[in-house]
Amino acid sequence: MLRMRLPSVISNAKQVLKLQSSKNGNGVPKGHVAVYVGEQEMKRYVVPLSYLSHPSFQDLLRHAEEEFGFHHPMGGLTIPCKEEAFINLTAELNSH
Repeated sequence: MLRMRLPSVISNAKQVLKLQSSKNGNGVPKGHVAVYVGEQEMKRYVVPLSYLSHPSFQDLLRHAEEEFGFHHPMGGLTIPCKEEAFINLTAELNSH
């Protein structure tokens, strides 16, 4: 079951990336994606696309898919988690 859902998460992320790249002046460098993180107040982060293939980051994306479906109201990937948990994860990914 997990393998079947993973393509939909990645496909969803690719759709959001296409929408972002079609917008001018979004401030996202090539090879990166904007994500909005938070439980109530969303904060914008720009992360490398390579994060999308990391299992821990994919877990966050699956949770976002369960929470928001394929609609991301902020215009980027919306990840409903504690900001501290996101920062810890990205710090771990940066150290590898």
